[in-house]
Amino acid sequence: MINKYQNPLAERYSSEEMQYLFSPQKKFSTWRKIWVALAEAEMELGININKEQVEALREKIEDIDFDLAKKYEKKLRHDVMAHIHTYGDQVPEAKGIIHLGATSAFVGDNTDIIKMKEGLIITRNKLVNLLSKLSKFADEYKSLPTLGFTHFQPAQPLTVGKRATLWMHDLLIDFYEIEHVIKSLKLRGVKGTTGTQASFLELFNGDHEKVKSLDKKVCSKLGFDQSLPVSGQTYSRKIDTLVVNALSNIGQSLHKITNDLRLLQNLKEVEEPFAKNQIGSSAMAYKRNPMRSERIASLSRHLIALSLNPQMTQATQWFERSLDDSANRRITIAEGFLTADAILDIANNVTSNLVVYEKVITARLMSELPFMATENILMEAVNKGGDRQELHERIRLHSMEAGKQVKVHGLENDLLERISKDEAFNLSDKEINELLDPSLYIGRSVQQVKEFLSEEITPILEKYKDYIGTEVKLKV
Repeated sequence: MINKYQNPLAERYSSEEMQYLFSPQKKFSTWRKIWVALAEAEMELGININKEQVEALREKIEDIDFDLAKKYEKKLRHDVMAHIHTYGDQVPEAKGIIHLGATSAFVGDNTDIIKMKEGLIITRNKLVNLLSKLSKFADEYKSLPTLGFTHFQPAQPLTVGKRATLWMHDLLIDFYEIEHVIKSLKLRGVKGTTGTQASFLELFNGDHEKVKSLDKKVCSKLGFDQSLPVSGQTYSRKIDTLVVNALSNIGQSLHKITNDLRLLQNLKEVEEPFAKNQIGSSAMAYKRNPMRSERIASLSRHLIALSLNPQMTQATQWFERSLDDSANRRITIAEGFLTADAILDIANNVTSNLVVYEKVITARLMSELPFMATENILMEAVNKGGDRQELHERIRLHSMEAGKQVKVHGLENDLLERISKDEAFNLSDKEINELLDPSLYIGRSVQQVKEFLSEEITPILEKYKDYIGTEVKLKV
């Protein structure tokens, strides 16, 4: 019997890869890696630490006694000190040099930066996979005319592929923002209790250059080129805002995309994949609900709402630090990544096998095209000697009557028949029908798809080709 709360993000939605990133094992083994990097750098700069101590610590990085750490934390009421004691008990010969000169934020904040960077890389790679899938879809349907919508009212035609490029363009903006944040992330580094490095200056007997060198060495050992130029006890929580905002952007884009897919599924034009044994409704057996798109929309709203949390945390910090950020961040940052991970996995699954009903798309377009063809008909009739203003008024009247036939009487659109019978237009049925070729009304849709894919998307897919091709299996 399961008798305690389970987070649906872990149980139902996010990947094992992203869950591990925010697991206790990852967190506390990263603390230990940071302590080893510090001890090794201090040794290299002349502090009385030997290689045997460093290697002994390194050997126990992954071997964490969580039960012992729990006992220590219950006694000490301090998680960092609990893990220092646990580590020291496991490596007694190095107990006295663990965390030398550091403060709790040294391991906590640097670990958070490391995990956020790794999480953003996972997110970026899944975003690239999504762009790859949508690029294939856009290319396949680049020439298929479809009815455009503004205000969800019939508008000038485009192509199915062109509409997909609009989805991709939003995701492209998100990709570049993720890339920017990854490149801009710097470690907190070795900054001391209030960011002044006073404890390390004391450790090195007032040698400022060695303190600066220590900061650089620790960063390098942890895979970073730089640390933040200044900090308080913690790094500025504005960094959390930048990271979660970048994740929120993906939620905004996928919510919009899945709104479109849900509307298209209602129109029976494009559907998300439907499993062989999937049930759309417990009551209505015939239904094919867009449940995966709806799930993306639902989780996206959660992600968008999460972005407000780090903004408020940053705004309400006091001086060099206050602890009212801690409990909040444990939830918000992890859930931000887990939610972004979930919606990208679901989106990759959905876009792998989108179902397109070309005949429905064409039928709907042709039912509206007579109204849209009137401008071309008008110009052709004027070219044959008609009066532009008189013909414009006649088209207006014919359109109103044809619209009444459709809306009031539920009949077919007979606008073209009305125009062909109107001698003022002087156009034969053949001439009118030639003006009903949908390709005449899609502008540069096909060329825009080709140019967008080749100029904007292909370079990204080439750069990250080693990460493309992963298929997603959803838990539910």
